[in-house]
Amino acid sequence: MKMPFGKYEGYFLIHLPEYYLVWYRQKGFPAGKLGEQLALVLEIKTNGLEQLIYPLIKK
Repeated sequence: MKMPFGKYEGYFLIHLPEYYLVWYRQKGFPAGKLGEQLALVLEIKTNGLEQLIYPLIKK
C-alpha cells in the first residue's frame, strides 16, 4: 500500500522514514486499515525486518 496523503504521498509504507512512523504513533495512527498498516510497518522497521518486505513489492 502507498501513503495516500501528506509529505510522503505516493511512497510505499515500507519506504516511510522511521521517525515519521514514530511521530504518527505519538500523534495517534489514523483509524482503519491505514493506521493498522502504519503500526505494522513501524514494528517491522523497529525489529529490522524490512528486507522481508522488499521482495514483495512489485517493480
